[in-house]
Parts: sequence; structure tokens; C-alpha cells
Amino acid sequence: MSPLEKQHYSAKIVTVCDYIALHLDDKLDVEQLSQIAQFSKYHFHRQFQVYTGLNVGKYISMMRLKRASYQLVFHTNEPITNIAFDASFENSESFSRAFKKAFKQTPSQFRLTPNWQQWSSEYDKVQLTRNDSVKVELTTRTATMVAVFEHHGAPSNLNNSIQKFITWRKASQESPIASSETIGIPYNDPNSVPAEQFHFDICGSVTKEVQPNVDGVMTKTIPGGRFAKIRHLGSHQQMDDKIYQFYREWLPKSGESLSDFPLFFQYINLFPEVSESELVTDIYFALKD
Repeated sequence: MSPLEKQHYSAKIVTVCDYIALHLDDKLDVEQLSQIAQFSKYHFHRQFQVYTGLNVGKYISMMRLKRASYQLVFHTNEPITNIAFDASFENSESFSRAFKKAFKQTPSQFRLTPNWQQWSSEYDKVQLTRNDSVKVELTTRTATMVAVFEHHGAPSNLNNSIQKFITWRKASQESPIASSETIGIPYNDPNSVPAEQFHFDICGSVTKEVQPNVDGVMTKTIPGGRFAKIRHLGSHQQMDDKIYQFYREWLPKSGESLSDFPLFFQYINLFPEVSESELVTDIYFALKD
């Protein structure tokens, strides 16, 4: 199979995965999904597993459990029974069994002390590449003052730090989620540094310096100026290809030079408030004037 044919088949699988993400509350069957992919139902199972690493049923279950995981941790007022029903389980007992089988914790345990490292190891098994073309826009930004919680350590534990920042954000109301920018700044590439050296700033825009607090949240400033911007649609786990394409293809041909500030992400919306296929993230690269 030629690279072009592989990309064509991969795009069909991505279409199916996007459909699944948008219809997690619906009954999903192989015949219906094979028609969306325009594949024979007799071969669809194998083709799907080749491109994702999971069979169809397992993939659907893992996507439902992924949404449930975020609901457990970030929607703490939502009863576990309701989350179980949202994940298409008949009752909380069957949900608990499936959840523990997947992540080695019950939903109640995960809500209290989530083992994101174990959780991440399961989702690392999903192998889906979007092969989207990179569209770069040149733009400008003014300097942005941000409240920051610094994450140091394994990327798989990043959600623990996000929890702490969200808790501060809700309690302080200094960077309201509904009206402030939500930004992430990776200071190094998680794919190329030891886990313990990974550094990521979790940020929310503020209008004045952060009040002294016991949560470890501090004030920093993202500089203004000229930027190259890529808009990414879909899962945050699929942004790496666009970033590498930018460095490998666009930047050498552009005549531009990067300034001394890390790339950063502005999250236009967040999971699980929208499905993963509906996520919108702007990736910014600071340019020299």
C-alpha cells in the first residue's frame, strides 16, 4: 500500500473515531460504523484495529471511560451513578467493575486519588494519527499576565497539577474559567527529556497580580509581539505531529526566526465539556520582530 493510500485509509478511521466521540451516548454498532468508514463490515474490525491498536468495542469502551474519568475528577458534584449511566452502563456496579479492570482503581478511589500514570499507560495504547495539514497564520498578541501553577515531573501526572490549579481557580475567582484565557506552556518536549525533567506551566489569564496563597500559584507574564499560530482541532494527544511539521517544514521555508520563549497552547474549550473531536486549541510560536 502506498503512503497516499495509507493516509486515505487513516482519514477514514479518523472520521469514524470523530463520530464515536460525538455519539458516546448513542448505541454504536459495527455495521453502522463500517458504513461511515465506507468499508465492508466483514473487514472493518481488522482495519480499525490496524489503525488504532484496539478493536472497535474496546475503543468505544475506552472513550466512554475516558470521559467518565474526567467527570469523576473535575465534576466532583456529579454522582457516580449518573456518570455510570452517561458511560452507557446499566448500573454503578458494572461501571465500577469495568473501570477497575481498566485502571486498577474503583471510580470512588480514582475520584479521591487518581492514578493518572496508570490511566495514561492505558491510553498510550491508542495509536491514532490525524495526518492533518498544517496551516500557519501570522498574528500579534499583547503581553498577557497569567496565574501559574508549575508542573514538574512525569507528563502522565500533569492532570494532578491541573486539578490543583482548577481548585485554586474556583476558590479564588482571580482567573474565572468562563471569562479568562486558559493556557499551557511546555518548557521542553516530553518525548525527548527524562520524565522527571518535564516542566509545564498551567496558566489562567489575570488582570492583576495573584494574591499570596498556599497553593503555589504565582504570577508570570507571557510576552507580546509577533507569533505564528496553528489551530488544532481534536484531541490534545494529537498535537505533536503539527508541532513537528511546523519546525520541520514551515519554519525553514518561512524566513522567520523564533524568539527566546517557549511555544504555548491556548485552550479555546475543554474536555469533557465538549467531546474530544470538538476540542479547539491554538498553538503559538513567538517570532522575532
